Amino acid sequence: MVKGSWDPQWAPVVNAFAENFVSSGEQGASLALHHRGKLVVNVWAGEYSNRLAQIENEPWSEQTCVNIFSASKGLVALCALRLVAEGRLDLNKTVAEYWPEFAQAGKEKIRVRDVLCHRSGLSAFNQHIADAAIFNWELMTQSVVTESPWWEPNSTQGYSPFVYGWLLGELIIRVTNSANFDDYFQREIIQPLGINCYFGVPEELLTSIADTGPLKKIVNAVDLAKMPDSDRDSDIVALGKLMKANPRGVTNRAFCNPISLMTATNTREWRQAQIPAANAHTNAMSLATLYGALAMGGGDLMSAEHLPLCWQEQSFEQDQVLGMPLRFSYGFMLSQQDYADCRFGRGARAFGHPGAGGCLGFADPDYQLGFGYVTNRMGQGLRIDERATALIDVVYNLLENECHE
Repeated sequence: MVKGSWDPQWAPVVNAFAENFVSSGEQGASLALHHRGKLVVNVWAGEYSNRLAQIENEPWSEQTCVNIFSASKGLVALCALRLVAEGRLDLNKTVAEYWPEFAQAGKEKIRVRDVLCHRSGLSAFNQHIADAAIFNWELMTQSVVTESPWWEPNSTQGYSPFVYGWLLGELIIRVTNSANFDDYFQREIIQPLGINCYFGVPEELLTSIADTGPLKKIVNAVDLAKMPDSDRDSDIVALGKLMKANPRGVTNRAFCNPISLMTATNTREWRQAQIPAANAHTNAMSLATLYGALAMGGGDLMSAEHLPLCWQEQSFEQDQVLGMPLRFSYGFMLSQQDYADCRFGRGARAFGHPGAGGCLGFADPDYQLGFGYVTNRMGQGLRIDERATALIDVVYNLLENECHE
């Protein structure tokens, strides 16, 4: 049963949200929409578990938060671009101008802009990283310092699943003299908006976090051989083949060095660490509120003058890590109209970021829309999950019908 509130004209979106629980295996999720500065949909349904708190099948609530994985990157990018707008960070300066120790092992010429649009060459760690190291900021930023690029910086595009967050997070700490990345994020982004989102969940909130798990079983090689051709091309399967083809390659190292990057997400250590590229914990209403402010001209988050940085294309290539085309502005992913799983806004200026398995936040200034969707059941898409796509299609059908009335 769907709970929450919505304006009557948005009821078809709520119906589509409910349908995901019937036909798509949804277990627990929330969805929120900001349109023209107003929260027009704020709904949730299903249940969640939390093994740390020994909670099973707890009803999902408005405040239930979940790990949004790479949808976190949009929040990190916003912090960096906010500092650019304030003149405290320069896109064309090298990272080393703010972080002198960084200037080694071939990284001397890497610019801030190269990092934001995944062109730095720092897509993964070559050096071995211990499983527990990812929970220690100093160890990870020191690993960034000693790492070398996989290719000449700015020569090609290579998505950075995890290094991206420690690199930009440390830059933000140094520029702002903040105690840590989340300190800046809470003070400048979250508290002024009055929403809930954490890089490092406070102890008292750990019991309200939903565990994540697979939406359906990830297929093995035997199952794959039995599947129809049309069902064999899930992003996760394709990524697995890419990793298997080169166990020491950049794709394998990006996701599996260390393996705790893939296996630790329901642990206390992960939830209380700061892993900016992948461990923001939040809910749909918070995502929609943040992106809704950006869709309406930036509000207090970003000056209108600098807001175009969010949607101006900077890189669009076959990605060297994910093996698929990706389109980026300065830190945000942009829609690709030729790909059904990467159309999260029909406006030409839509921008945002999906998270592995389904979570998504985006802004569409052309339609004055902020969208937030979170789920605890991870699908097999690397871009936009089909559950979110179904919701998006209904949203835009309503918006376009409104425009023609």
